[in-house]
Amino acid sequence: MARRKGPVTRVDPSAFDRAGAQVFDNSLTTEIEDSYLEYAYSVIHSRALPDARDGLKPVHRRILYSMNEQGHRPNSPYVKSSRVVGDTMGKYHPHGDTAIYDAMVRLAQDFSLNAPLIDGHGNFGSPDDGPAASRYTEARMSSAAMLLVGELDEDTVEFRPNYDGSLQEPSVLPAAFPNLLVNGTSGIAVGMATNMIPHNLGEVVAAARHLISHPDASLDKLMEFVPGPDLPTGGVLLGLDEVRRAYETGRGVVRMRAKVETGPLEGSRGRQAITVTELPYGVGPEKIIEKIHDEVTKSKRLTGIADVKDLTDRENGVRLVVECKVGVNPQALLADLYRLTPLEQSFGINNLVLVDGQPRTLGLKALLEVFLAHRYEVVTRRTRFRRRKREDRLHLVEGLLKALVDIDKVIKLIRGSENAQAAKEGLVKRFKLSEVQATYILDTPLRRLTRYDAIELEAEQDRLRNEIAELTRILEDDKVLRKVVSTELGKVAKELTAPRRTVLLDGDLKEVLAASKPAGPLEVADDPCQVILSATGLVARTAAESEEASEARRRNGRARHDAVAAVVHTTARGQVLLVTNRGRAVKVDVLPLPVLPEASGTVSLSGGMAASELLDLGKGERVVGIAPLVPGESPGLALGTRQGVVKVCAPEWPVRSDEFEVITLKEGDEVVGATWLAGADSTLVFVSSDASLLRYSASLVRPQGLRGGGMAGINLGAGEKVVFFGAVRTDDDEHGEPMVVTSTGQSVKVTPFAAYPAKGRATGGVRAHRFLKGEQGLVLAWVGPRPAGAASNGSAVELPEVDQRRDGSGAPHPGPDVVGHLVERG
Repeated sequence: MARRKGPVTRVDPSAFDRAGAQVFDNSLTTEIEDSYLEYAYSVIHSRALPDARDGLKPVHRRILYSMNEQGHRPNSPYVKSSRVVGDTMGKYHPHGDTAIYDAMVRLAQDFSLNAPLIDGHGNFGSPDDGPAASRYTEARMSSAAMLLVGELDEDTVEFRPNYDGSLQEPSVLPAAFPNLLVNGTSGIAVGMATNMIPHNLGEVVAAARHLISHPDASLDKLMEFVPGPDLPTGGVLLGLDEVRRAYETGRGVVRMRAKVETGPLEGSRGRQAITVTELPYGVGPEKIIEKIHDEVTKSKRLTGIADVKDLTDRENGVRLVVECKVGVNPQALLADLYRLTPLEQSFGINNLVLVDGQPRTLGLKALLEVFLAHRYEVVTRRTRFRRRKREDRLHLVEGLLKALVDIDKVIKLIRGSENAQAAKEGLVKRFKLSEVQATYILDTPLRRLTRYDAIELEAEQDRLRNEIAELTRILEDDKVLRKVVSTELGKVAKELTAPRRTVLLDGDLKEVLAASKPAGPLEVADDPCQVILSATGLVARTAAESEEASEARRRNGRARHDAVAAVVHTTARGQVLLVTNRGRAVKVDVLPLPVLPEASGTVSLSGGMAASELLDLGKGERVVGIAPLVPGESPGLALGTRQGVVKVCAPEWPVRSDEFEVITLKEGDEVVGATWLAGADSTLVFVSSDASLLRYSASLVRPQGLRGGGMAGINLGAGEKVVFFGAVRTDDDEHGEPMVVTSTGQSVKVTPFAAYPAKGRATGGVRAHRFLKGEQGLVLAWVGPRPAGAASNGSAVELPEVDQRRDGSGAPHPGPDVVGHLVERG
């Protein structure tokens, strides 16, 4: 930017001041304009805007260069930050020590940069608090910083005088990775500002390498490698349409949102909590708490919050717990928190950078192209430097080898010379050596002139010639140069890459915000809902809904990620009973249970809560069934034990007890299944380990009180045990025909339930599985409509086709873990 000259009027051509200088008369307007333009130029180029090549402002570049020159590298001890600040200020950056230290601190903050350039030791601050003073903290360069300065000694970049001309400093760093995109930056100049968002190093490098091999790649193709920003603090980024706009034009606004978890408050009944685990970029927990308190106490726009606790620490990271009042819908409260607090923030992207000294706003592809052009130049200059060094060394080696051929004559000539100059001239003239070669021969000790050293020199000569040829190929072939740059970028990515932290939500920002806003009132109504127990022991509830919607889901819905073991109908503010294998029943509130996400009639059980979080389970104790607290017209709860005992527990639950026994078990016995009877026409089913299946009507079992021990349910042989107990409705057309699934661990068989005749209670049943050679007995069985397989981790397994023979052998099963759960789905 050239200095603008206004009209100048010389007062007197012969007028000089006492010092002999000419005196000019400038108008005040012209002088102010010229001075302000110089100031603006200085701020833009020397302070506020980063260079697009290495992504650094002058102060950052000078800090790193100073630390590198002083030897404060990753393998060196930490030094006081004030020492680094003083050296940088005195040699390269004549500004305030506070400004230099602030810039240095940001380079060390892992919550500000994806790849910190300084390894800090001590308190370098947090998103809420500033750092300790420079006399208390220590620092050294990080591994990432070494990749920015690592090739400075190979004539890779231009140097310029420092502010007083006493030293030289680099005008740009070699930068082995796209630091500007990876770490981002911000700055305010005169009339312009930059605000660049960080990205994942591995993704950016992958895009750069693709651009090397495909220079005409489209933005959409590059976004397959860089789908969006990746913030050091994680969180969620909304609306990728706006991200694409920013990548195309260099400007855009993206929406950042905290990552939260909702669930029951630990140690509290009926209370939900919102736990924040990741915050938007640049936002700290204290800012959130302060804003929440303002909204609760002053404006009173936030209601339903009982307390806010900051449990953040260095070991576990961010953990901000917002405790909800009893009966408050956490999803509705969360929507208010997003709207009224910094849990949701905007980031205005403005990719304003210096390119050839000029401020320009660049998109993603242009930023990568500028960086790659810089790397091409750096590698080219480095290659020239290395080739020149090897050519110089080869020249010396060739001269030494000439001398070794006639070593006796060389020694005789040297001994016969009057002085070193005469010896050098004699060597040049007689053996046709250059002056450099002759000087090197004279400086070489006699111990380097042995036969072994001659062999080493010849090997070195061959190696140097090969290296020079390879370096020449890089300089002469543009494809080879590009390959070298791509390979080096790949090594950097392998060394520094980290998994993505930020979750991206695709789509238009307005549409994403509208879709993510939960509907419904803040206070949960006591509407009908379902409580579901999964095969892997997860408990959850469905969203409160009308009976019509509940019935529609019961007809059309199905479960993902896990299989449904039991479903009971209740209300959102009601209670249910969880029954364990030890015959214990515990009342559990429905409201604290996590609400299952649902889409297109599909219920995902992956968001359920482990039963162990709801009640204290002893060693080996597990939940085997659920029952509603309000029984309605049901006969009661049917229980079957491992030793073949059956009991229908009359639905007369204690009012004042939250925990009670539903069956008195004999020593060594346990409850295998607990099923809530849908009606008196239900059929009870036992399956024993010797493949005997017994079915009979539930009306044959007389209901008993809580203290009853039940009655004989199935006649077991010596050493046999019950592997399944449940209740089946044969008149339930909505869920399909009941099926029987049996497994020996090696084979699995699926048979229609109608193939098994009903018999009387306490009999031996009929055979349900013929054992093959090596099979000792059943390890698993299940009876119910629409069978579905699930391994012990809840993942689905395939079942064989239906076999009409009730006593046939099973089909070999290819799955790795059949011995899990086979339960009803839907």
